[in-house]
Amino acid sequence: MTSMSEAPAGERPVGLRERKKARTRAAIREHALRLFREQGYHATTVEQIAEAAEVSPSTFFRYFPTKEDVVLQDDFDILGTQVFEAQPAGMSPIAAFRVAAEQVFTSLTPEELARFRETTELTLTVPEVRARAMDEFARTIDEIAAAIARRTGRDPDDFAVRNMAGALIGVIMAATMPWAEMPSADLAERISAALAHLEAGLPL
Repeated sequence: MTSMSEAPAGERPVGLRERKKARTRAAIREHALRLFREQGYHATTVEQIAEAAEVSPSTFFRYFPTKEDVVLQDDFDILGTQVFEAQPAGMSPIAAFRVAAEQVFTSLTPEELARFRETTELTLTVPEVRARAMDEFARTIDEIAAAIARRTGRDPDDFAVRNMAGALIGVIMAATMPWAEMPSADLAERISAALAHLEAGLPL
């Protein structure tokens, strides 16, 4: 939702080529979501999305492997990983992830929050997107495990590392999946509370 070119000051500088790619990616997602709203997910084709974004279908597939990925993929993982890895070395991985999540989500504009609500609803209601979401969750866990491994000096395939990555994703899903049905919910507050609960050992 937030492109690399929009990353806060102090993060890794982005070159012209990367900014152009980020704009193309954002344009494809924007037009796809608009078409989904106007004519429905199933009635919208990749060719229609590509035409609206003024790119070829082959270009579409360079950015998004499937139509479902337009809904599922955003730049939260990229930005979150950058902020996570910038936290002090003495901070626990869960605490560092909580800080990263707070910084990323509280930086979102109202438009970006609305788009998150929209993609969440599509994920919950469109069977093809919901099925593809499992692949995306697995990919996200892999990326978080790799970031935790770099922070702790352990292997990304270490059992404890992958368990921690899965737990982080799990509590965020539990906190946000109903969010599309709760217009007054504070997304950042719910995610922070979920991660604080995990950090405390999930007491009941």
